[in-house]
Amino acid sequence: MTKYFSGQSISYPQMIALFVPLLVDQAFIVGLNLINTAMISSSGVAAVSAVNMVDSLNIFLISVFVAVATGGTVVVAQYKGSGNNSMVSKSAAGTISSVSVLSVGIGLLLAVFHMPALNILFGSAAPDVFDNARVYLIGSSVSYLGIGIVEAVCGALRGIGRSRASLFLSLIMNLSYVLLNILFINGMHMGVMGLSVALNVSRYLAAICSIYYLIKVDTNLHLKIKDMIHVNWTMFKKIMFIGMPFAAEQMFFNGGKILTQIFIVGLGTNAIAVNAICATLANVVQIPANALSLTVITVVGQCIGSRSIEDARKFTKSFLWLSSLSFIFTGAIVLSLFNPLVAMFHPPGEIIDDIFAVMLMNTLVQIPLWSLSFITPSALRAAGDSKFTSMVSMLSMWLFRVVLGYILGVLSPLGILGVWLAMDLEWGIRGFIFLRRFSGEKWYQHKLID
Repeated sequence: MTKYFSGQSISYPQMIALFVPLLVDQAFIVGLNLINTAMISSSGVAAVSAVNMVDSLNIFLISVFVAVATGGTVVVAQYKGSGNNSMVSKSAAGTISSVSVLSVGIGLLLAVFHMPALNILFGSAAPDVFDNARVYLIGSSVSYLGIGIVEAVCGALRGIGRSRASLFLSLIMNLSYVLLNILFINGMHMGVMGLSVALNVSRYLAAICSIYYLIKVDTNLHLKIKDMIHVNWTMFKKIMFIGMPFAAEQMFFNGGKILTQIFIVGLGTNAIAVNAICATLANVVQIPANALSLTVITVVGQCIGSRSIEDARKFTKSFLWLSSLSFIFTGAIVLSLFNPLVAMFHPPGEIIDDIFAVMLMNTLVQIPLWSLSFITPSALRAAGDSKFTSMVSMLSMWLFRVVLGYILGVLSPLGILGVWLAMDLEWGIRGFIFLRRFSGEKWYQHKLID
């Protein structure tokens, strides 16, 4: 542990203290999402297909302010590494105000233009699927401010190493979401409407708890309501320097996902269900790796803040190997429990073989390729190299995943398997480019903080 996970800027006990709460957080988020998807599937294939379709759009839009929150994490982490506590507080407040403004704007736009958005993207869906999608999309757009505040606060807390606090806030949001879903979906049989109500109540409850924590509990940051409402334009620019390229990347990246989702909609309701179930199970396999991807942002950010370049290199390499090893472990568990896991979703018998084929292929491919494609850019971004990572991600998504997804998924007989194969191939291309960048010197030469 000392050899691979300790250095001048951070030690392995500190790293474990960062990682474990994030691992638990990811496990709860994915596990509870698994339960929610299983619960809504009891309302029929049309309901689960509608939720999956809208969630692809939700991820596209939410990714904008999540990206800005990540920019805040990087700025906070670098100030923390440099020992400038006054600027740590200012950057934390700037993160919250920036994300709040964006989430309100995006939520209002989607609520007003929800019908044109649905008609353009999913107009070919079956009528019952479309009606469920409309209800869920309106409910989602109203909840954006709530989740925006939570993401901003958690991003700032991760930047200073308080991942336990971010875990606590995330648990409040996700546990209340599941409990309310049990009440509204299983108890009151409200279907997608119940899911929407649960979403809003849980997100705004967590947002209130997040603000209360910063003001009354963690007084070390010395934050007040007026600090979070006031927009500090100098800090705003620093956060946007990282956040906006990442936001553009996420929009193009998830825009490509939406386009592939449109391909899948054209393949029929069963294909939508296969995609939804496989995506949920794939998230289970990725739990440790996603936690490592979040951890590396704080670790490398603090290393760069203290100008410990060798530590940043060493830790990134260690995280790459550890992430790849985690896929062997989690993949074996999920595949061995395939039948009971899939049974939770109540799928039609004719699609079970398709679900297994997609899961087997994707689980094997993730071992060598996922970490290169996601851990490496997280490290580059933490050093301020956000423009390069964003450009590569956008180009690889549209030049490879979208084009190959259409060729392999629509034009070839592979169908849904072809769409997933295109995604896996794109990981390899993108990961190779990021690895080449990481082996050079340009990625850590950006000056983000004073």
